[in-house]
Amino acid sequence: MKTPAHWQSRGVVAWLLWPLSCLFAGLAALRRAAYARGIKASTHPGLPVVVVGNITAGGSGKTPLVIALVKLFGQHGLRAGVVSRGYGGSGARPEGQEGVKTADVADLVTPDSDPAMVGDEPVLIAQHAGCPVVVGVNRASAADKLRETGDVDLVLTDDGLQHYALQRDIEIAVVDSTAGLGNGLLLPAGPLREPAWRLETVDYVVGNGDETGFDVMATGLVAVDGRQDVRAPSELSGQRVHAVAGIAAPEKFFALLRSFGATVVPHTFSDHHAFVPSDLAFESEDRIIMTEKDAVKCRQFATPDMWALRIEAVLARAWSEALLRQVTELVAHYKSYDKA
Repeated sequence: MKTPAHWQSRGVVAWLLWPLSCLFAGLAALRRAAYARGIKASTHPGLPVVVVGNITAGGSGKTPLVIALVKLFGQHGLRAGVVSRGYGGSGARPEGQEGVKTADVADLVTPDSDPAMVGDEPVLIAQHAGCPVVVGVNRASAADKLRETGDVDLVLTDDGLQHYALQRDIEIAVVDSTAGLGNGLLLPAGPLREPAWRLETVDYVVGNGDETGFDVMATGLVAVDGRQDVRAPSELSGQRVHAVAGIAAPEKFFALLRSFGATVVPHTFSDHHAFVPSDLAFESEDRIIMTEKDAVKCRQFATPDMWALRIEAVLARAWSEALLRQVTELVAHYKSYDKA
């Protein structure tokens, strides 16, 4: 989906949709209350659970942040595993589990998994974080499967702030520092999944593009076809390129390419678009540059002129060190509880 224009202002369209936002808010409140009072069941996997999510619809940079956190924890001897819904994947039922509901099926993701089956972001995490990744519509079931691997000290969720069926120890809310909370209204009149006050209840509010939160930096151009060929983004200077983006905020990607001096011919697709070769059959032979999230879906038919811009999240020290201390203490606490 593209971000609707009315999400950025309280114009006529937003106010016409406001009654539906009130209904959405009421249903969301009832759902939160049902989990809080035990009417709807929620479970905990017995490992520290850190949720990385947001209160707005659309992308806010959660996946690069999750990868950076896995690496941060790993540098200090903490093995993190990641749970994701696997948006964009078909969620096919594993062989021999015909009687299992799709929502209860959790799949282990590898760097070579098919994004059409498990989703593009989980594959990207598996490739770059080097940790166990499990996808499932029911994140509580996915977290249980992650623990069963026996190879993790804590669970990180890529999205899922509103998935209250999975109990959590720490909540991190990501806010895009450019788009912010839009017009401040709930869906469908605005971009909010939950009211703005929800940010007051989380442990960390982290701005994407904010020096006190985290920023993303481009670290290289990588050949999509699997060749071990990495180039410096600076070589885009003075080049005309076809910029392909099937993400929630394509303009940020285009702007990043322009910052390296490229002349950008933009090609925007819906978020999690399932690419086919004809999507990239452009008339001119200029180099094609895409996001890594899109690249994992194009590697089977990639040509030598297709490149992905690799980005990494750079974390502000103050909050990331505080989080590291908190997680370290939680891991020790859960391990001591297991021994008891």
